[in-house]
Amino acid sequence: MLYIALPEEKTRNLSFYLAMEEYVARYMNEADCFFMWQVEPSVIFGRNQLIENEVNLDYCREHGIKTYRRKSGGGCVYADMSNIMFSYITSEENVGFTFNRYINMVVLVLRKLGVEAVASGRNDIMIDGKKVSGNAFYHIPGKSIVHGTMLYDTDMRNMIGAITPSDEKLLSKGVSSVRQHIALLKDYVDIDIHEFKKFAHENLCDAETTLNEEAIKEIEKIEEEYLTEEFIYGNNPRYTLIRKRRIDGVGDFEARIEMKNGTIKKINLLGDFFLTGDLDKGLLDRLKNIELTHSAIEKVLPERVDDIIMNLDKEEFVRFLTNE
Repeated sequence: MLYIALPEEKTRNLSFYLAMEEYVARYMNEADCFFMWQVEPSVIFGRNQLIENEVNLDYCREHGIKTYRRKSGGGCVYADMSNIMFSYITSEENVGFTFNRYINMVVLVLRKLGVEAVASGRNDIMIDGKKVSGNAFYHIPGKSIVHGTMLYDTDMRNMIGAITPSDEKLLSKGVSSVRQHIALLKDYVDIDIHEFKKFAHENLCDAETTLNEEAIKEIEKIEEEYLTEEFIYGNNPRYTLIRKRRIDGVGDFEARIEMKNGTIKKINLLGDFFLTGDLDKGLLDRLKNIELTHSAIEKVLPERVDDIIMNLDKEEFVRFLTNE
């Protein structure tokens, strides 16, 4: 696997590294690429999440925490200089296979350090039953992109405060509660964060290339999309109905539906689910101008909705929309 290095060691905005993933996927003709990065305190939320549902914007502004949206699904993540972000870009088109392969590669690295890590659930890596890494993916033509966290250490107070109410009592309880469910790698290894990065680099990659200034300029052009208000805040339709449900093995769903005379005029689907296909063309566009009934919705949807949303069963999705 090829490691992608930058020409100078400096901390950049989180949006730059998301754009760097896209650049590597679009322009580098390598089967497997990997790089690591760290950022100043930032919150990154999933492609299909509504920012006001996920992020405590007042806390973020007060504590200088930046907010970004990514193009992959999944939930809201806090990152700072004490944890590491991994990016893996591959020409393998089977998203599910790619996701599992990547997670197993990271698990193997941790086990080489003597850490009893295991893959768990849709997207997590666990130590002693606690989460040390959460991951997400998305697909562009010809390439798959996987990215995730590695919690070497982190500012727990900021992690909780950025995505939960800032009331002091709630914040204190939240830190205590979440700390019981999160593993920090520093507690399981006797190397510092720089030594860990070197170990991961050497065990995952057997070659390295450094991007030139022309590549950096192209990445900065791609980055511009990530910094637009339309991309960050989204363009949600007006709605007259809200449906919310958690579907086991799939994720949290929130449907916002604009209705007229019993017919769906617009629909937006929010949540921390993982996309494996085109949400708009595959599902949402099919539902426009369709009656909000079980039979009408079932008729227009494809048989395999799990080709669009990972692990989703068609019948369960229809029951969710019709509130059955």
